[in-house]
Amino acid sequence: MTTPLEITFARLDAAPLATVAAFVGQDLALPPAVQALNTRSQGLLLKAAEAAEFKGKLKSSIEILAPQKLDVQRLVLVGTGKTAEHDDSGWASLGGYVLGQITARKTVEASVIADVGSAGAKPEVVAANLAFGALLRHYSFRKYLTKKNGEEGAANGNSAEQKPANDRLVKLVVHCADPEKARAAFEAKRAVADGVCFARDLVNEPANVLGPVEFAERVKELERIGLEVEILDDKTLKELGMNTLLAVAQGSVRPARVAIMQWHGAKSKRAKPLAFIGKGVVFDTGGISIKPSAGMEDMKGDMGGAAAVTGLLYALAERKAPVNAVGLIGLVENMPSGSATRPGDIVTSLSGQTVENLNTDAEGRLVLADVLWYAQERFKPRFVIDLATLTGAIMVALGKDFAGLFSNDDKLADQLLAASKATGEKVWRMPLDKSYDKMLDSKNADVKNIGGRWGGACTAAAFLNRFIKKDVPWAHLDIAGTAMDAPKNEINTSWGSGWGVQLLDRFVADNFEKAEK
Repeated sequence: MTTPLEITFARLDAAPLATVAAFVGQDLALPPAVQALNTRSQGLLLKAAEAAEFKGKLKSSIEILAPQKLDVQRLVLVGTGKTAEHDDSGWASLGGYVLGQITARKTVEASVIADVGSAGAKPEVVAANLAFGALLRHYSFRKYLTKKNGEEGAANGNSAEQKPANDRLVKLVVHCADPEKARAAFEAKRAVADGVCFARDLVNEPANVLGPVEFAERVKELERIGLEVEILDDKTLKELGMNTLLAVAQGSVRPARVAIMQWHGAKSKRAKPLAFIGKGVVFDTGGISIKPSAGMEDMKGDMGGAAAVTGLLYALAERKAPVNAVGLIGLVENMPSGSATRPGDIVTSLSGQTVENLNTDAEGRLVLADVLWYAQERFKPRFVIDLATLTGAIMVALGKDFAGLFSNDDKLADQLLAASKATGEKVWRMPLDKSYDKMLDSKNADVKNIGGRWGGACTAAAFLNRFIKKDVPWAHLDIAGTAMDAPKNEINTSWGSGWGVQLLDRFVADNFEKAEK
């Protein structure tokens, strides 16, 4: 729900707009493009930098208004630190920082001089990553703000239309050595940014607007970008035998849905798909095992895993990734009522295993159990990766900067760790040990849905592992700390982060796309 930002690329010698941002390294040497604006001004700029004690350190800046002998109204010099040390995520982060400095004052258009000297990467890649970071930083969710900041939102959720503010940035020109190459490099990154922002929109929506049915309808609309979408309604889910998923949904008047997104991008139609599964609890009260009221409003974000899977499939389709991929999301609302499932109830899952539900607030794993099994049975994927805001315990262990990674396959885990390092979406591998599985043994059923007080994130993963078939590579990402209300950073100032889209897109690109071309 962001005012669109138009990003274009221009030559270094093209006339800049009134607001200009340029980069300075720790040697305080002005980039040639800035010097070319007016060589006589170089000394004046360096003198201003010295007066402000600006030394070019990473993510430091100075602003010079109406700089003498320069034909711009405002110049922002941004420190890059040691440019050779920056990777893709580092340049994207710097791009987000630059946009923040540009928008610190009211402006509707600006130029960024992407002339950074020896960067250790191709200039067009640096320019594309700077633009990518700026685009992610530009995101905001203002749909329901009817009076603030000169924007007219969509009161009561009746419309998503907005009137752009007359002081918000709408155009960014990135000046670089080869605009055509930079533009080409940026297109795939723009698709990923679109996927991230789509996921953010979903997480940020209030639960009264985005229920299971409404979420499924938004997914269905993605057929416009080439996804094949199928929606399983509650009647179909009952016929299939997805009883653990339906047990979570039965306390709500809003019916359950499972949305299935397929992207057919591989040359071979027989290529096994990559499978991604998302937990989509659109609101989680805890059910009969009700949560404390303080902070419960945040449980609108308990569908962050489903949002990430949807955003990922959005990105793969928009950039036409040469792979076959499938995303399945289980969409339910967990509410207490006379029809809600009770602690102690036993249900039979799609896999045939019986589950004793000892705590109705451990509901996400019940949703995933049936969807994971269905994905394996129907699609016979190369691997399965699920994402879920599953446990508070993972935040006790790792805080809110890292997601927990559990996996039965070392190669798959290593590939995800490499993608984590490349994108800056941090994961930490956690133990998946038989001792945790033993804690789930039940006297009354095949498995119980909680394992006791200790190791809650690990026992939750162990529960999911019971629904993974032998020899199927599988990874579980517990994103409870990273998907919503995560620490803000240079490329995300939103409550809903869209975490996981970048990670998994990079994971797919690095490990599966070359083999399919």
